[in-house]
Amino acid sequence: MPLIRLAATVSRASISGATGVIHVVEEEEDLQWVLTDGPNPPYVVLLEGALFTRKVVEKLKGSTSRIAGLAVSLAKPSPASGFSPSVQCPNDGFGVYSNFYGPEFAHCRDIQWNRLGDGLAYEDFSFPIFLLEDENETNVIKQCYRDHNLSHNGSAPAFPLCAMQLFSHMHAVISTATCMRRGSIQNSFSISPEIVCDPLSDYNVWSMLKPVNVSGTLEPDDRVVVAATQLDSRSFFWNVAPGAESVVASFVTQLAAAEALHKAPDVTTLPRNVMFVFFQGETFDYIGSSRMVYDMEKGAFPVQLENIDSFVELRQVALRKSLELWMHTDPMSQKNESVRNQVERLLTTLENSGADVPTVVLRRLSRSQPLPPSSLQRFLRARNISGVVLADHATVFHNRYYQSVYDTAENINVSYPEWQSPEEDLNDVTETAQALADVATVLGRALYRLAGGANFTDTIQADPQTVTRLLYGFLIRANNSWFQSVLKQDLRAHLGDGPLQHYIAVSSPTNTTYMVQCALANLTGKVIDLAREQCQDPSKVPSENKDLYEYMWVQGPLNSNETGRLPRCVRSTARLARALSPAFELGHWGSTEYSTWTESRWKDISARIFLVASKELEFVTLTVGFVVLVFSLIITYCINAKADVLFVAPREPGAVSF
Repeated sequence: MPLIRLAATVSRASISGATGVIHVVEEEEDLQWVLTDGPNPPYVVLLEGALFTRKVVEKLKGSTSRIAGLAVSLAKPSPASGFSPSVQCPNDGFGVYSNFYGPEFAHCRDIQWNRLGDGLAYEDFSFPIFLLEDENETNVIKQCYRDHNLSHNGSAPAFPLCAMQLFSHMHAVISTATCMRRGSIQNSFSISPEIVCDPLSDYNVWSMLKPVNVSGTLEPDDRVVVAATQLDSRSFFWNVAPGAESVVASFVTQLAAAEALHKAPDVTTLPRNVMFVFFQGETFDYIGSSRMVYDMEKGAFPVQLENIDSFVELRQVALRKSLELWMHTDPMSQKNESVRNQVERLLTTLENSGADVPTVVLRRLSRSQPLPPSSLQRFLRARNISGVVLADHATVFHNRYYQSVYDTAENINVSYPEWQSPEEDLNDVTETAQALADVATVLGRALYRLAGGANFTDTIQADPQTVTRLLYGFLIRANNSWFQSVLKQDLRAHLGDGPLQHYIAVSSPTNTTYMVQCALANLTGKVIDLAREQCQDPSKVPSENKDLYEYMWVQGPLNSNETGRLPRCVRSTARLARALSPAFELGHWGSTEYSTWTESRWKDISARIFLVASKELEFVTLTVGFVVLVFSLIITYCINAKADVLFVAPREPGAVSF
């Protein structure tokens, strides 16, 4: 992935492309050929997915003179032992714990949360590494290898050989500070500056249970319960971030909880408000949450830090064992008696809310155990608040494919019978969908009680149908009838036939952000009787207020004949808030307080295979060509020198008389 941060480049490649003879590595023993025995280096290695481990890649990395590039095929099924290219301590140094605050918990000294993490995605490679997702393309390359490159009895294969060229030159160099400084200098002195890297950025999605005026800020006495989760994930490869357990299960659960809570009859009269927030960029040192905290401190967000009454965050929740959902709290802030009492009430409220949901068993942890990687940590850096992180793991992650290409629907047991149609799959309530709906029910009831509600707790029930549609759309097929019905008309082309990828990127909003905002608006908002022009510009309607609501003209459901759609105007509080690290607002490109992740720019990412001749034949061809060139020059010179003899000008015809 072409990412850089501080002083480490994650991926780079030659401007002319990386070219080498293809060698397929299906067993670790096959590496011997490319590392030492093969007579025709450099090689482009086609590596089986199960062998894409730190141990193997380190061997290749240590022989850069013989390795031109690496192409990795997906392992099917996913590696049984697990695979996580992330680090064991995600977002280390950017959470609440440090050498000055909770030093015993800093750098994950107490718990290495992602125990399977090998840190491969944070290494620097001098050669390009491509992912081959299409099995047909992989088979074409393998067939070319078998036809031309396969050695017999250990002897060298005969020419011509099958070769591969990988193009992925990245413009950025060294570090974020360097590439941003170069871009800044060019902006100042060049008419047409060439930017070499861009900050990772997108938008947080947020909404309120009761509308608030976004042109101002809440009064200090206004209390808000925050329900938070994460939107983004990553893998080793650019824009391949399925994130099923890492993020999708949790934000789908929160969407279902928001829908259930909005259906309570007395939500408009509750003494406290509820804010649902979906943070973007959390994978990269908490971009979204750190930006929201920054805006709250600067008074640039309607809700202020002092308005937060309590904080409930969903993390990984799809791989529960024995029905258990663990409640993680911060031991440092609870040294304050007032905060400790508030946290105790928060935990008790959650336990009471889950008492009538037998499929969810809420468990407490030792008060001395630190928080897992979570957005709550960024808020605790700014202010002591009562908060809890709900997760399916008590200590290390249950997710064996954290932030990898294998964190797919299969990882959370979402699958459908082969004989079903896509529309039947969309509405098929899987066991995972039902389990997440139960968690959403507990969350919805807890938020209702935390907001001061008491009369309608038992009526709050998450809809498994909503959960299963969301899971199908985000993990299986984005281009489905339900997603199309809740989407804006101008965004319909954003939905493909595969799952959405949840990488934050630099062009924003991403498809995930758009889709979550639209889903949240339709699940929690209200359909109102406005024409398209009025919906897109509600300032023309005296009874509507754009400072209180967001208006969205969506495609709507299919009509009775299924020949067209019934568009409508949805009014909600679902909005977007910038998720750009404050480091780039402040110009602190080398910051250790805020995220400094950037993505390099590039011109082309592509690959091609072709047959390459032997060095001897190439030399003979070059020599013959040179001889022909010299001979042609001599002939041309001689002809030019004797042109007056060889080319006699014809005489003008004289007059002829008869």
